[in-house]
Amino acid sequence: MKIDVLYFASLRDAAGVARERVDTGAADLGALYDELRARHGFALPADRLRAALDGEFAPWDAPLRDGAEVAFLPPVSGG
Repeated sequence: MKIDVLYFASLRDAAGVARERVDTGAADLGALYDELRARHGFALPADRLRAALDGEFAPWDAPLRDGAEVAFLPPVSGG
């Protein structure tokens, strides 16, 4: 299935893009992040991120569907 993935902050830097369409067999958000972490070398483990599915925060075991939009959001610091 094809999934649109949005990256922010350090994940965007590591992936080298802010958005990409990936072809995946991952069943859920956690499996997709594991796949992308291996591909792009993301340093952050899943438990340090939030994931959103089609514009809403979702648990890591949320199932994926073809055409979904997924965003991975690392912690943000500011001052």
